[in-house]
Amino acid sequence: MSDIYSGTDLFSEFDRLQRQMASLFNTFPSSIRASRFGTFPTVNIGATDDSIEIVAFAPGIDAAGLDVSIDKGVLSISGERKPSGQEVNDETRIYAQERFTGAFRRVIELPQTADPDKVQARYENGCLMITVGKRESSKPREISVQ
Repeated sequence: MSDIYSGTDLFSEFDRLQRQMASLFNTFPSSIRASRFGTFPTVNIGATDDSIEIVAFAPGIDAAGLDVSIDKGVLSISGERKPSGQEVNDETRIYAQERFTGAFRRVIELPQTADPDKVQARYENGCLMITVGKRESSKPREISVQ
């Protein structure tokens, strides 16, 4: 039996393959209604009559290191998540590593009703909250019947 099939090597090989697959598929933009397994940060997206509300769950990140931009109807969230303070040395065998570390970029395609001039973002308790206003022409309005 080769070393690749021993207990610890099998886990590390599976982890390597999973990271490769994630890097291949996470490079494509996601739509406002779709998400992929393993994307970071995970998001919740909703809407009110006046705005599109996006909450990105990104604990352990310095707010100054976050970059939020909007261009041609596409919202980009990027930054870097530093490794935790735990020391890992050559003697440590890792069986599972679920906490993402490293550079990230999340791209969200916004609907045409989004107004790129009305964007606000704040980071609080590990959540990046982004509010994108809607264009005046897209807001529902009441019409009086005469």
